[in-house]
Order: sequence, then C-alpha cells, then structure tokens
Amino acid sequence: ELSSSKISGIAGKKNSDGSIQVLAYACEDASSFIHKGAIYNIDKTAQALTSIINKLEGQLNNSIAKVYVGIGGQSLRTVRNAVSRTLEEESIISQELVDEICDENRDVPLVDMSVLDVAPQEYKIDNTLHVEPVGVAGKYITGQFLNIVARASLKKNLEHSFEQAKVEIADLLIAPIALANAVLTENEMRSGCALVDFGADTTTVLVYKNNILRYLSVLPLGGNNITHDITSLQMEEEEAERLKKAYGDAFYEEEEDQEEATCKLDDDSRTIKVSDLNNIVEARAEEIIANVWNQVQLSGYEDKLLAGIIMTG
Repeated sequence: ELSSSKISGIAGKKNSDGSIQVLAYACEDASSFIHKGAIYNIDKTAQALTSIINKLEGQLNNSIAKVYVGIGGQSLRTVRNAVSRTLEEESIISQELVDEICDENRDVPLVDMSVLDVAPQEYKIDNTLHVEPVGVAGKYITGQFLNIVARASLKKNLEHSFEQAKVEIADLLIAPIALANAVLTENEMRSGCALVDFGADTTTVLVYKNNILRYLSVLPLGGNNITHDITSLQMEEEEAERLKKAYGDAFYEEEEDQEEATCKLDDDSRTIKVSDLNNIVEARAEEIIANVWNQVQLSGYEDKLLAGIIMTG
C-alpha cells in the first residue's frame, strides 16, 4: 500500500476459514516522494519498494514473485454514467447485450483521466430496477454505472515504479475499496453507510447502499494539514507533529479555576499554551469534517445512511 506517509508491505497466507495469517510486515517512510497519494519521484519509490521486498523476503526466508498493489490518491473519484438501449421488440435481456452495454460504458472518452474500475449500479429495464438484468424481459434497458477514475499519470507512475524495482504486479486494487471490504460489515454496506478514512495528506470518503458502492471521493486534506498549521506557533514540523500527538484535542476546554496548561518544546527554552495549540487543532479538524460532510451530501445519500458514518485511518 502506497500512502502519503508510508509505503507498507504485508505478506501472509489465507486460512481455510478465509481469515488471513500475517507472516511478515515492513514499511518505509514515503513523505519525501509521495504527496496526496500520488507518486512524484519514481526512483525513490522504486528504492523504497526494493527495500520493502528485501525486508519481507528476509522475514519469510522465501522469495516474493508478485505483489498486490493498492491504488489511491487525490485524483481518485467516481463519475456516474448511463448507457441505454432500445430493443426492436420486447425480448429477454441476454448476457451478450449486458456485456455490450458494459463495454460501451468503459469506452467513455475522458480527458487526462483513465477508468480504473467500474462499480455497476442497477439496470433499469422498462421502469423497474434490477441488479441482475440477464433473463428479465423488457424493451428498454439502461445500465447505470459508477466509473472509478483517476488521473492517467497516477497509474502510470505506479507501474513505472514497480517496473524499475523489478517487482511484478499480480493485480492493481482500488485501495479505498479494498479497505471498505476489510472494515465494513455486509449489514453496514446494505443498510447504507459512509466510510471515512483519515490519512496524512488525504481523507477518503466512500458511500455504500444496498451492498453497492455509490460514491467515492478523495479530499486533499489530512493530518499533515493540522501539523503544518501548528508550525505557525514558530516551530519545526517534526516538533509540531510530536505536540499534536501528545497534546492534540479538538474538544479541548480548560477549567476556569485551573492554571493555564502549557507544553514544553524540545529545546526547553520555550513553552506554549495547550489552549493555543488546540485552537489550531480544532479549527482544522472542523474544516476537514465540514468537507467530509459536504462530500456525503454530494453523494445524494446523506439521509439514507442507516448505519451512519464509520471512521478509520
């Protein structure tokens, strides 16, 4: 998994009950060459990938032939599309017709973007919705699709990095969807929920209803924005990150009769008020949450999410 803060590699085996046994784990810092989930320096990424594979192979005492790779990042989003057909007479919808409609959807011209995956929604046959259209009789059919798209360079740079590291890709997965499959229960996906993944540079919002992905978008906001704002109190980013983790609280309130809480900077010469730190944390956290809620509203499902919002990250 290539994310803005780190690249992680995990090796394991699937047990007969479907659970996964983790056998090895390794990670490398990625903040200098991956920004907002997108690779900026292919050489550095390739070096980090080689290092991770070497670490994993060392722990496993075994060689790794291929890897599954998650693709995510700022330009990842969903675009709705519909493809309609009118049949000459009422007839039974065939698999062939459905395949043609799916192919036509895939061929939608997109400027600078490429379709990474398609989440079929429902098919409207005459005036009723069907998840499985094959075998249903009708005269009009409309396939409703949710195309998962990203900037063409996102996938290209990813593939180049693995080529350069001489690591073969077994499959490219949409990282947020793989995450949703791991985190959400079937009940949550069916009754309707939003999954919010808070990252370092990005926050990803996915909306599910009736077991179908309905919306996905990646916001260019994350934990690093909070850290960066704290540096306005005259300190380095590393220090800001440390104070955020140690004292950060978006709901911070001081008791009136208590003396003001302070925290020490590493150089020991200066202290800052915990309330000043947390005013910054609160303001940025509120902004991130407001943007997340705006995405849930844009999905059109804000009042249909019976299982609410599930958070991870």
